[in-house]
Amino acid sequence: MKSEFARSSFGDKMFLLVGYLILALFVLAIIGPMVYIIVASFMDPITLQNKGIVFDTSKWTLTAYQRVMSNPQIWIGFKNAVVYSVVFSFVSVFITLLCAYPMSRDDFKGKKFFNTVFIITMFFGGGLIPTYLLISNLGLKDSMWALILPGAFSVWNMIIARTYYKGVPGELREAADVDGAGELTFFFRILLPVCKPLIAVLILWQFVGMWNSYFDAMIYLDSADKQPLQLVLRAILIQNEPEPGMIADMQSTAQRAQLAELLKYATIIISSLPLLVMYPFFQKYFDSGIMVGSVKG
Repeated sequence: MKSEFARSSFGDKMFLLVGYLILALFVLAIIGPMVYIIVASFMDPITLQNKGIVFDTSKWTLTAYQRVMSNPQIWIGFKNAVVYSVVFSFVSVFITLLCAYPMSRDDFKGKKFFNTVFIITMFFGGGLIPTYLLISNLGLKDSMWALILPGAFSVWNMIIARTYYKGVPGELREAADVDGAGELTFFFRILLPVCKPLIAVLILWQFVGMWNSYFDAMIYLDSADKQPLQLVLRAILIQNEPEPGMIADMQSTAQRAQLAELLKYATIIISSLPLLVMYPFFQKYFDSGIMVGSVKG
């Protein structure tokens, strides 16, 4: 039995080979920096500065991880980032699913009006200064709700959820009506359990979005004990300002600069761990959730 590739025409074979080559280049472009960061985070700062990346484990050290893990601000930022991401994911997905349900119903009056309003908000926004004034006047400044509430509703996610709902067999709604189930009963006890792929994808999107976000926290949060990990990481990566406790015992300016450079890589690894651990649990839902929500209806 010949393989599918062997039975393909010459043009198809060339097209597949070019596609595989481009894909391999993309993979290398992603893996290369990842390997560099991982190895650099373990290396002695002097060796890293003088010789660059070496795979001699005798030149490796855990100094950067020890200093990062022993710094209280890292743990405070890590805790805040987890709390903000989890709360934001729950609030955003809950609001999105609730809003998408009536928009998926053909008998919903005013559907076209609300759909137009939602679409307009995808292209036009109030801007930074009006939003800042609104947050301040509502008393949300310097609180986690300033990060959660403004972006809790995503029109794009609502459209995906609405399209997914339309792909659910109508017989479920008819059977629920026969059994006397109301709208809330149908939504929470029948519809949501069959939308697990959709919910998993939306949770993953919103969690990653909040986890990687730092701009809103930089604008609205003033207290250091409320800042997420991303602001601490920004100070280390962009401003080159590690927390004082990380390098306080280093005497020379050169040593402090070397260790500050090494701390960048260790902080990147630590901040990426939750996403690396989280993704495999959602991967089985990811493809089905995206594809069904994008082609149905």
